[in-house]
Amino acid sequence: MRSRCSLTEPTQQTQAYGFGDAASWSTLGTMARGSTMMFRVPAAVLCASSMGYGALARDSGLDLGLTLFINATFFALPAQVVLVDQIARGAALSGAAFAVALTAIRLLPMTVSLMPLIRNGDRLPKFGFLAVHFIAISVWVDGAVRLPKLPPEKRFAYFLGMGLGMMAATLTGSSIGYLLASSVPTIVSAALLFMSPTFFWLSQVGTARLPADWLAIAIGCVIGPVLFQIVPGLDLLLAGLIGGTIAFFVGKQRG
Repeated sequence: MRSRCSLTEPTQQTQAYGFGDAASWSTLGTMARGSTMMFRVPAAVLCASSMGYGALARDSGLDLGLTLFINATFFALPAQVVLVDQIARGAALSGAAFAVALTAIRLLPMTVSLMPLIRNGDRLPKFGFLAVHFIAISVWVDGAVRLPKLPPEKRFAYFLGMGLGMMAATLTGSSIGYLLASSVPTIVSAALLFMSPTFFWLSQVGTARLPADWLAIAIGCVIGPVLFQIVPGLDLLLAGLIGGTIAFFVGKQRG
């Protein structure tokens, strides 16, 4: 009975996701199916939070073209927010680059865990490195669930479609937030600006699993406002660095 269940369960899951005929999909058809992620709940959340980024970019003096360029080239929302914040504060290019690089460190474990799912056997598909650009929390979570249900040769194209769909959602949200920032009441603009840090914080809380994760979040919440008063240009960077370092060593000692 156990053997029979193990054989039928993957087929049932594949059918449930609409992947029953995935082996016959063309490359473009696979990408198109992956891009339908833009119509699901994660894309709606990211679109709404990107409105906050768009409003923040306009408030910081960026034009729409540069706002969307940053949106497309820095796919992860925290990196976009940190870069715009550093630009608004007049930070040096080296300091801004370092701050953005630190936000990207969290993407390394996601990349390492997702790459085996994209591989076709022992080799990475041609241009497989492009998948790295689209690795962010929302795409990573959905990809980890859906990619194993697909034939290995279809996963890379499907993941690219997912990433492009999510990028379309973020570009749309950023454009709306940018255009509305100066034409809506102040309270609405403030709410748009607050969506980005709120989404980032909720993402941290939603993905926290270990006691060290919760400790890092707690420390950041406590020392963040204090650091803002002391070193307003480096508050976000130092809060993450200090909180993450303390949580890492505490978790290591307990482990």
